Amino acid sequence: MDTIQKNLNYKKYVIDSDLRYFKPHASKIEKTFAETIYSSLNRDTKYIDSRFFYDKKGSALFEKICTQPEYYLTRTEIGIIKSIQAELSALVDCNFRLVELGSGASIKTRLILDVFAGLQDTVEYFPIDISEILTESSEQLLLSYGNLRITGIIDTYEGGLEFLKNYDDKKNLIVFLGSSFGNFSPSDGQAFLKKVNSTMRPGDLFLIGLDLVKDTQILESAYNDSKGVTAQFNLNVLSRINDELDADFIPKNFAHHSFYNKKDQRIEMHLRSLVNQSVIISKSHLVLNLKRDELIHTENSYKYTIHQIRNLLEGAGFYINRIWLDDDDAKYFSLTLASKA
Repeated sequence: MDTIQKNLNYKKYVIDSDLRYFKPHASKIEKTFAETIYSSLNRDTKYIDSRFFYDKKGSALFEKICTQPEYYLTRTEIGIIKSIQAELSALVDCNFRLVELGSGASIKTRLILDVFAGLQDTVEYFPIDISEILTESSEQLLLSYGNLRITGIIDTYEGGLEFLKNYDDKKNLIVFLGSSFGNFSPSDGQAFLKKVNSTMRPGDLFLIGLDLVKDTQILESAYNDSKGVTAQFNLNVLSRINDELDADFIPKNFAHHSFYNKKDQRIEMHLRSLVNQSVIISKSHLVLNLKRDELIHTENSYKYTIHQIRNLLEGAGFYINRIWLDDDDAKYFSLTLASKA
């Protein structure tokens, strides 16, 4: 294991006997952030990778989004997980570890940990998250579960999966909840699923949450909540760039802009420049000139049909064990359990 962390350029941090985590060296993270921002903003159609939303403040704002009445996704997914806990108990055993893409101390993570706690004397949890909030959420979980042992990876999902692939031979239930997969473009999503599949061994399971195509008004309301929390979340990425890359964005010079692109089956989030302005991003060696009403694309959230979900997973080498929906009539959200074909 020490050889793994050295080869993959990770540093190991031991908090106590129940919590440890691995993290790439700071220089690697900063270089990646600065170079990516330079590449994505130094073009005609400007964008910021949505993974950079999730610094500590951004992660806290997203948790707040999940409690907004318009944001149906979280409460609907929670309802599905509650309804399938008994089925999950029958599918995993004492030899499984829980691996979560995106760390969580929320009710969704706890509902699945409850399944493991009912089967195992010691529960092993392996969260993978780009945000430092991983350590905080892990500490909160340890307060609730006396038999929990946590090994976290603070890195991209792809980096964490590569680490997991070489870690040991224990069986894994890998969960990717909250429709986060919808942030990937179709081609990147397919490549990511193939990465997950390549990490898995026979006997491993993969549980993924995917949002479904539905009425435009319902979708747009979910990403334009009345209290403006999603707007704060969107704008916070500019503050992060200011703090970490020595930039001089003025957030009040931008507005949150979100809508459903029916043709491409995706919610689009943008930051709209309210004035003609210039921004210096020192660590990216970039001077950014923006015209009034020019857009910076910050996120896509793709929506799927059941038929598309089947094609997507099977095309990445998965066998679909089961698809659960919230309601046979409404069909707002789906959870799909898959194994390596």
